[in-house]
Amino acid sequence: MNPAADGHGPARRGLLGGLAALGTATAMAGCQGSPAPAPPSPPGRQPGVTGPQPPRALLLSYDLSPGIHGAAGQETVRRMFAAWTPLLNSRTSTAREGPTVTVGLGPSLFRRLGSRAPEALRDLPAFAGDRLRPGAGGGQVFLQICAATPAVCTDLARRLERAEPGVLRPRWRQAGFLPATPPGETPRNLFGFKDGTANPNAKEAERWVWLGPGPHHNATYLVVRRIRLATAEFGALPVERQERVVGRRKTHGGPLQGGPEHTEADLFAKTPQGTYLLPADAHVRLAHPRFDGGARMLRRGYSYDNAPDDQGLLFLAYMNDPDLFTRVQRRLAGHDALTPFIEHYGSAVFFVPPGAGPEGPLGSTVL
Repeated sequence: MNPAADGHGPARRGLLGGLAALGTATAMAGCQGSPAPAPPSPPGRQPGVTGPQPPRALLLSYDLSPGIHGAAGQETVRRMFAAWTPLLNSRTSTAREGPTVTVGLGPSLFRRLGSRAPEALRDLPAFAGDRLRPGAGGGQVFLQICAATPAVCTDLARRLERAEPGVLRPRWRQAGFLPATPPGETPRNLFGFKDGTANPNAKEAERWVWLGPGPHHNATYLVVRRIRLATAEFGALPVERQERVVGRRKTHGGPLQGGPEHTEADLFAKTPQGTYLLPADAHVRLAHPRFDGGARMLRRGYSYDNAPDDQGLLFLAYMNDPDLFTRVQRRLAGHDALTPFIEHYGSAVFFVPPGAGPEGPLGSTVL
């Protein structure tokens, strides 16, 4: 495996110069990449979702080891999560670097254990244009580890794996990074555009990200897509054409009709000749919340750089209904002007249970 894929390799040298990943199914993460420690997660919720986004990430996907299944397997997994809980909650010597660990559970975990999955947790459907590789997606247990440095991410992963050895079998892993971004500014992606401008604010996240009162209160869902980007081909386009493909200005991130970065994109603005300023196939138009009753997903993506011909986005999106992602991605897959410059090759969906607390360890509400 390339060193960059497991968190040891350097982030893209001169090419990046302040660029990070692109999102497709609504573009990349919106939090700036400051290494400052993340504030404590709200009670009952896992960290690493709505808090500040550290500049480094390590994604790890596992399956249960052979022989672990059924009721006995449930007990084994519960024991593993109980062993993990102190590590997830403790403030270790690396806490000053802001590490967070977010745990997700895949649909096949519940099938394997004979347990009832949360109602909305279903495998994602096939999308037009996907070129998925089985070994590059899926998984029964998922870890999103974020920190200031790759070494901190790797150390946390090792400690979790050693806490209850023999339970999990690695499926895939990938390191990611954000560029150095001034506080308060939106990171740029590998195509050079600001990415994450339209993420939900704190009030909107309460409505669209977290599950409300009920059996899964304070849980959420995570969609992961591994997306290879054709940076050279896209970069060869004139800037004006790039802007029409994306639907935003490259210099400051504002919409095509004018205004600063956070101005709402006007889907109906027209030129004096009567044509739409925002093209029908522009990424921003097709991903606009207007088509989904205002529903939003929280994008928290990272760039990756495995090799000169393997660079792209680790698309991470949190939402309280993964059907939102399916609707958006179906629109994009059929019409998005970005399609010739991207390749979806890994895909997964996970239930992110409530955080551990006095009521029980991680996962106790579903296992």
